[in-house]
Amino acid sequence: MRRFVPSLTALLAFESAARHMNFTKAAEDLAVTQSGISRQISNLESLLGAKLFERVGSRLVLTEVAKSYLNEITSGLNQIEQASVNCVRGQSLEAALMICAHPTLASRWLTPRLQDFLKDRPETILDFVTTAKDINFTETRIDAAILRGRGTWTATRSQELFREELVVVGAPHVVDTLPSEDVLDFDNIATLQNASRPDLWLTWLRGAGLQHRGAIRGPRFPHSELLISAAKSGLGLAVVPLLYVETELQNKELALAFGGPVPTADSYWLVQPEQRAEIPAAHQFSLWIKDQARQFRRDVSHMRSTNL
Repeated sequence: MRRFVPSLTALLAFESAARHMNFTKAAEDLAVTQSGISRQISNLESLLGAKLFERVGSRLVLTEVAKSYLNEITSGLNQIEQASVNCVRGQSLEAALMICAHPTLASRWLTPRLQDFLKDRPETILDFVTTAKDINFTETRIDAAILRGRGTWTATRSQELFREELVVVGAPHVVDTLPSEDVLDFDNIATLQNASRPDLWLTWLRGAGLQHRGAIRGPRFPHSELLISAAKSGLGLAVVPLLYVETELQNKELALAFGGPVPTADSYWLVQPEQRAEIPAAHQFSLWIKDQARQFRRDVSHMRSTNL
């Protein structure tokens, strides 16, 4: 018996037009003409015997029946897409190992090390996501996350990897010209600020125990990646976690100002939902990341012994 199923072309045209609420944008989305979109939707309306779009002044709006139809069609198209991706990959994305981390931590510390994990596990499909927000581990399929905090995530197994340590860094030519004074005078020091962590300078000052005067001003950047770039270009001094700039310090692209690393009250943790921690791939990742953390701690210790 033949299925009562509209053409995929018509369904894609309807979904795109409903998503954009604009036939022209739908045409651009699907690389067809606007008349092609109109024709496909007209054919779909004829097949269904229902009006899907109406004009209210200059606006395009969905009819009530179209709203309900859109929800179900979108779900169906997503399932078709997922099944197709799984077929191409030869494995369901549900079987992938999902790893989560803060974007800067992911790009500067975790991803450069992942080749070591994957080379011995070619069968592992890695699904990498980033977050700058708290995670509800009871409502996610994340297998493992590397997070900064104090180990207080609920319904998880949390294992400390290493303490967070802050450093003040700047371009070498900027650091070399800093005045040598017992009291830091921020009115005469070019500083850079991290808008996502506005307390970094104060946290470092408390930990370093240095006296200071003047206001901490200077350009504000939305995240650490831009902050580090600005410091490398010579715009001023920045407070950043040491693990974000280990490469730049070793390559002499950045230099330390005002002494060595200062620990904060936070650490970086391996966090795994209780219900997923014993999945074989997640367990293997747990062992591997703890080994990487031990190596990182040794590297930092060596950097200290050679004055970073």
